[in-house]
Amino acid sequence: MKAARAKTPRRPAVKKPSNPSLKDPVGVYCRVRPLSRPDQECCIEVINETTVQIHPPDGYRIFRNGEYRETQYSFKEVFGTLVVQKELFDVVAKPLVEDLIRGKNGLLFTYGVTGSGKTHTMTGSPGDGGLLPRCLDMIFNSIGPFQAKRFVFKLDDKNGVDVQCEVDALLERQKRDAMPVPKTPSGKRQIDPEFADMINVQDHCKVEEVDEDNVYSVFVSYIEIYNNYIYDLLEEAPFEPIKPKPPQSKILREDQNHNMYVTGCTEVEVKSTEEAFEVFWRGQKKRRIANTQLNRESSRSHSVFIIKLAQAPLDADGDNVLQEKEQITLSQLSLVDLAGSERTNRTKAEGNRLREAGNINQSLMTLRTCIEVLRENQMYGTNKMVPYRDSKLTHLFKNYFDGEGKVRMIVCVNPKAEDYEESLQVMRFAEMTQEVEVARPVDRPLCGLTPGRRFRNQAFREELSRKLEMRGGPINGETEEQSVSEMFLQNFPPLPSCELLDVNDDQTLPKLIEVLEKRHKLRQMLSEEFAKNVLAFKTMLQDFDSSIVSKENYIQGKLSEKEKTIAGQKMELERLEKKIKTLEYKIEILEKTATIYEEDKRNLQQELESKSQKLQRQASDKRRLEARLQGMVAETTMKWEKECERRVAAKQLEMQNKLWVKDEKLKQLKAIVTEPKNEKPERPSRERDREKPVQRSVSPSPAPNAPPVRLRHRRSRSAGERWVDHKPPSNLPTETVMQPHVPHAITVAAASEKALAKCDKYMLTHQELASDGEIETKLIKGDVFKTRGGGQAVQFTEIETLKQESPTGRKRRSSPSNPDPPEGAADSEWTDVETRCSVAVEMRAGSALGPGYQHHAQPKRRKP
Repeated sequence: MKAARAKTPRRPAVKKPSNPSLKDPVGVYCRVRPLSRPDQECCIEVINETTVQIHPPDGYRIFRNGEYRETQYSFKEVFGTLVVQKELFDVVAKPLVEDLIRGKNGLLFTYGVTGSGKTHTMTGSPGDGGLLPRCLDMIFNSIGPFQAKRFVFKLDDKNGVDVQCEVDALLERQKRDAMPVPKTPSGKRQIDPEFADMINVQDHCKVEEVDEDNVYSVFVSYIEIYNNYIYDLLEEAPFEPIKPKPPQSKILREDQNHNMYVTGCTEVEVKSTEEAFEVFWRGQKKRRIANTQLNRESSRSHSVFIIKLAQAPLDADGDNVLQEKEQITLSQLSLVDLAGSERTNRTKAEGNRLREAGNINQSLMTLRTCIEVLRENQMYGTNKMVPYRDSKLTHLFKNYFDGEGKVRMIVCVNPKAEDYEESLQVMRFAEMTQEVEVARPVDRPLCGLTPGRRFRNQAFREELSRKLEMRGGPINGETEEQSVSEMFLQNFPPLPSCELLDVNDDQTLPKLIEVLEKRHKLRQMLSEEFAKNVLAFKTMLQDFDSSIVSKENYIQGKLSEKEKTIAGQKMELERLEKKIKTLEYKIEILEKTATIYEEDKRNLQQELESKSQKLQRQASDKRRLEARLQGMVAETTMKWEKECERRVAAKQLEMQNKLWVKDEKLKQLKAIVTEPKNEKPERPSRERDREKPVQRSVSPSPAPNAPPVRLRHRRSRSAGERWVDHKPPSNLPTETVMQPHVPHAITVAAASEKALAKCDKYMLTHQELASDGEIETKLIKGDVFKTRGGGQAVQFTEIETLKQESPTGRKRRSSPSNPDPPEGAADSEWTDVETRCSVAVEMRAGSALGPGYQHHAQPKRRKP
């Protein structure tokens, strides 16, 4: 095997063209399947003929820089949910079939998540055939009248093809007819109704320019890659009822041209679309599928349907196939239906299904890795090794990515929201695949024979048969040389009758002799003329040879000059190509740098705009705050000025009260000292006090039988305005003599916007426990304002405190305590300083009233 490889060239001109400009990117197309239910949420939208937009579904949001992200992906062409199979075939698969008939290879595979419509796109459904039956139909519509008889071409076991003579092919056909094994169907047999609707294509699509001087034969094979093992779906295993044998896996090998092929794979020669599709359907029934939660018939393997087309030119006469193996062209079209990538947490796969899903995802990941390395090698000029051998799938088709044929991919996506994350990964892989370029294969060389020989031979045969039929001669079974000699003899004079009926007949023989002499003379004349023509033709040939030799010498000289020029131009081209490649690399780096700088510039501009907006907002907030603070300062200043005035007035009044109390005490002490003890003390006169500008209320009589004082409500300072009196239900009644009273007030247990809208003042009654254990009541007052939003706001302005104290805990007597008081003790209680001072007084802060007040509380009695 090594010796054979050493002797056989790699055909660099065919596999890897020297001109790097002859490269084509991988054609990637996108097909969006319709939703299964109209109420399903959609996350993929077709923007135009080349662009789709994918957006996160509700409940799955992606934020970048605070913005909602929608991603767009571009393809060579996008097919929406309403696109029919014929339109998809005309754009994607038809050019591959045309290249197949012209002797070039092609690879078409469908890629996507499970349940995205890959198998439907490739195979189709009843009444709507997919790409595979349409490709077969187009092939046989194009080469139908030019097909070779069965077994004229014979495939060997080394990925090659041989041509057999008519006798060997006939023996093979007879041997096949004698076998009891059922043969593949012909066009006259009844088609299986299970797939009859799939291949009933009414388009009659065909290739326009087919080489009519070639003969063609089609061979098909069908394999699957399951758990990274290759199995032949067309292999007929012997039936073992007791212990059936599992199918044997196949291995990959490399032929003498370094192309990968499956050894021992069954390759069937087919002559019609129906026969080819029945072979495919027979293998399709063996393909491994399973029911998962995402797809009722989920493909558990990668299937590869290979169509090989062998073609060879006819000989110079246009009758038989040229018996030269070098003139045979073998091209193939591989149609691959990849298994869908899936997530086990969604499919709930277990056991074998889980192992299958792992192998499927691993092979697809290897395909992605190979595409990434190819893209990196082509874009950055690196020479990293592409890991084709990590998976059988990539190892089988590595020749296509190395420049053996055209590669096209159909990305099938399901727009439902549940497949959003998987569809996003598929879109990214498709976008990366479009950047990989595959070398364009060169056209096959011409055979050098005269074109149109098949139809000229047929026309000659038809004309010859027509003339022979007119003359009554044989139509069939005569060779061309016999018919020409017979036509030549017919130009001689006809022979007379040679029958002698009488002995004395002296006319028949002289006539015969005369005719023979004429024929002899004519023959001599023809011989001389033929000799002259031969001599002239020889002279002409010699002259022609000499002119050809001189022209060849001249052409050789010119060719050598041209070759030198071409060599120089090639060197210059190589130098320029290297320079272009270097410049392209530099341009790409500069473009990337410019892109990075532009992105940084946009980010900085956005940051600058955001910061300027933030500064503007802060400045406006600062101005508003300054205005607000100025208003608050002015209001607080005014408030504290009033408060200070009130406190000063209150302090003045308090000092006046203290002075009055001291005066009263001094008067009482003076009266006590000056009056005799046995006399009843008299109440000091206040006539002198009444003469003062500030009037004071007369102290009540300390008599024990004094009538009860009528309770008076304290008049609020806010009388005359509309108030909201907020009294929480948790407040306790104080039962004091003085009670706060606000007329025309709305009493509420909880503040409400409706009540605040009707009033312009607010008062909250708050109770708390003081440090001495007594209840302290605070009246918190405020003004009601309307807000810009239409609501109500309260600004608190002052607090009034009402406190009830018990004098029992801190009594001080001017006289010593006496457990047995005398009879006049009740009268002497009025002379007690604390008793005289423990009365409740009402006053207004800052008022000009004197220390004379009305008493609202009775003096507390001493316990007996």
